[in-house]
Amino acid sequence: MDQHDRAGRPDSAEGPAERVTGGLAVADRQPPRWRRRISTTLDLIRANPTGRITLKIFIAIAGAIVVTVGVALIPLPGPGWLLVIAGLGIWAVEFHWARRLLTFTRRHVHNWTQWVTRQSLLVRVVLGAVGLIFVAVVLWLSLKYSLGIDVVARIMRYLATH
Repeated sequence: MDQHDRAGRPDSAEGPAERVTGGLAVADRQPPRWRRRISTTLDLIRANPTGRITLKIFIAIAGAIVVTVGVALIPLPGPGWLLVIAGLGIWAVEFHWARRLLTFTRRHVHNWTQWVTRQSLLVRVVLGAVGLIFVAVVLWLSLKYSLGIDVVARIMRYLATH
């Protein structure tokens, strides 16, 4: 007996919720309910010229705040880059250039992650050490030139006295 999905297409080996395209299984499901609600709400807001302008202004300001906080946190250990990307995601709701930049960023982060995971343990340790040294230098320079605190000089003085 031949199995078919609701659209009359044959079911693939992966099951009725997936189809094979170009040798890759692609999910054939709808976006989550919360995403459909947000999309519908945004479409209703955009239907009104005043709502469209208000939405653009709100998205621009909200995205700018998140990106600004993220950029301020980049030199510090923590979620600086994550906030910058989140701010881009906010802007991408309303601005095409942000959507393209977010797609570009996601693609390159994914490619970088895939490349790193294929490397040997030694290469990954070296990359991690270089990353930690970079963060330490940026943190040291930020403290030295923005707050006037020279951590290295203080440590050297402490070591000389003890």
